[in-house]
Amino acid sequence: MQPLHAWPLAERARIRGVLTDIDDTLTTEGAVTPDALAALTDLARAGLHVIAITGRPVGWSEPFALQWPVAAIVAENGAVALTRGADGGVRKLYVQDARQRAANYARLQQVAQRIVREVPGATISRDSSGRETDIAVDHSEFAQLSGQQIAQVVAVMHEQGMNATVSSIHINGWYGDHNKLSGARWIARELLACDLDAELDRWVYVGDSTNDVLMFEHFPHSVGVANIRRFLAALAFKPRYVTQGERGAGFAQVARAILRAQRTS
Repeated sequence: MQPLHAWPLAERARIRGVLTDIDDTLTTEGAVTPDALAALTDLARAGLHVIAITGRPVGWSEPFALQWPVAAIVAENGAVALTRGADGGVRKLYVQDARQRAANYARLQQVAQRIVREVPGATISRDSSGRETDIAVDHSEFAQLSGQQIAQVVAVMHEQGMNATVSSIHINGWYGDHNKLSGARWIARELLACDLDAELDRWVYVGDSTNDVLMFEHFPHSVGVANIRRFLAALAFKPRYVTQGERGAGFAQVARAILRAQRTS
């Protein structure tokens, strides 16, 4: 990883869109700080597309899709997108149809119950009432699980045929082929008529943990906020650049770096 200032000015000047994780990337201690919110606003005013991609549930994400100056929030690791509708309310878009979601939901609840029974200390995340397409086990938000316990949870999910990923706060599991990368491709195509892979050099991804690895691998412009260092040993692919600031302050530094380059180009 190189420091953020090593990101070439000419490359920053070409950025047209920002994809970002939420927890511990935009947020600090669970809240979006004024500097991070100002960064979102400044990016939007400059005409850049900002899309947040998170493991958080659709119910948790809904108010932020209205409050934040973002084009969309892709929730539940690529399963559902929230954007503003023509009436000013939230519009939901799903990868899976209603029948498939209902069938998967029943299976997910059975796996969640098994995890709570079999893994000592495992608890379902407090935001689970807002989840429609996945389950989440808390490991660092309101509960603390060891590395061994996290591995046990992931093992149960895999045994049940689920995809699983570990964020900075939760272990998420779901049925389906979607993930953060497919979700980014899908919503860019749906909202912006954009082939994301055809213009990778025009987008940057900002993240903070192991569930961002796929994005770090895929995007040539990728940035980790400074708190990513606690996950370095577990990252198969690291971001190309790292900020000096942690969490929301780090995201704000990324926004300033992009906008400064575009003003001087």
